[in-house]
Amino acid sequence: MAYSSTNLQPIGGQSKAGNAPQIWSYTTTDAHGTVDTSGYFNSAASVLKVGDLILVVVTSSGSVSTAGWHVVMTNTGSVVNVSDVTALTVTNTD
Repeated sequence: MAYSSTNLQPIGGQSKAGNAPQIWSYTTTDAHGTVDTSGYFNSAASVLKVGDLILVVVTSSGSVSTAGWHVVMTNTGSVVNVSDVTALTVTNTD
């Protein structure tokens, strides 16, 4: 699955962000290694800023398989590059 603009959503008071980093959520079936490939978020270059945080939730067969944070490292205005994932522990033992 390629990047989907409908899956990238702001978290919190984005209209008041000013120069502060913004926080985004993104859901995909793509692995984090695909998401952190330079250029994956190019279609969002106009809204993502260097330092923004993206909470990426990866689903598989309708369930959450992994989740983690990616930081926008660079944005040339057309090419966006995010960091490798800082993984969250996702377990369900019941």
